[in-house]
Amino acid sequence: MTPLTFHKCMQSAVLCCSLLMPLLGQAASERSGIIKNLEGEVTVVRGGKSLPAASGGGLFEGDRIVTGPKGAAAVTLKDGTVLSVGPNSSMDLTHYIFEPTSQNGSLLVNLVQGTVRMVTGIMGRTNPELIKLTTPTSVVGVRGTDFIVEATP
Repeated sequence: MTPLTFHKCMQSAVLCCSLLMPLLGQAASERSGIIKNLEGEVTVVRGGKSLPAASGGGLFEGDRIVTGPKGAAAVTLKDGTVLSVGPNSSMDLTHYIFEPTSQNGSLLVNLVQGTVRMVTGIMGRTNPELIKLTTPTSVVGVRGTDFIVEATP
């Protein structure tokens, strides 16, 4: 292989790697939870793209769940927290970190509209002050383990 051919091969390899790195990062990012149950029309908005939700599909930090008039979804997060999203709802998993070894983490859910029921998991028992749910008009600090919030547009 001549030095010129080697140089062109290296340029191609660098270009390929730079184009694939963002995709690898997204694939490597850990999912925060799993969509366990679906009913009716439910979509997940991820990175600005609306995707049909699927039972068993992953939910990632930054995702939005949107339900239709007869839609509902139940999501189980890694710490065992269950989020049940009601009809005509829009909910963002704004922030989620959970370290299973230490059982530490934090959770921020933003309910844009509709209803959500939250049954907290491990973090609700160990660090309830690090779990927050916001609506357009309020911030709920979690002190219990099971509650329902409704937000109207």
